[in-house]
Amino acid sequence: VQLQASGGGLVQAGGSLRLSCVASGSISSINTVRWFRQAPGKQREFVAHITSGGFTNYAASLKGQFTISRGNAKNTVYLQMNSLKPEDTAVYFCNADVYTDRTLRNYWGQGTLVTVSS
Repeated sequence: VQLQASGGGLVQAGGSLRLSCVASGSISSINTVRWFRQAPGKQREFVAHITSGGFTNYAASLKGQFTISRGNAKNTVYLQMNSLKPEDTAVYFCNADVYTDRTLRNYWGQGTLVTVSS
């Protein structure tokens, strides 16, 4: 199983980006998918998650600014980021609990860099 995060880039403050996380491989089903981020010199922090039933949760400081959603393709999750600020600059990682056959495992994607200029 592989998770591919994409959609990062350079954006001016106040702009928007949409990140994608696509899971591939021998997948039976995908449970919770999470986004984390890691800014330079800081620890990785939780951003948002979405369950298989569509329940969402966000870091308190990002509620209302970011939106996590599932795509029409069941193996895709998006993170819509609006009103971006320089402090949102980080590498963004997706993480998922995936069933392969009858085994539930946790996987990480490789990260996508988001840079917000002032």
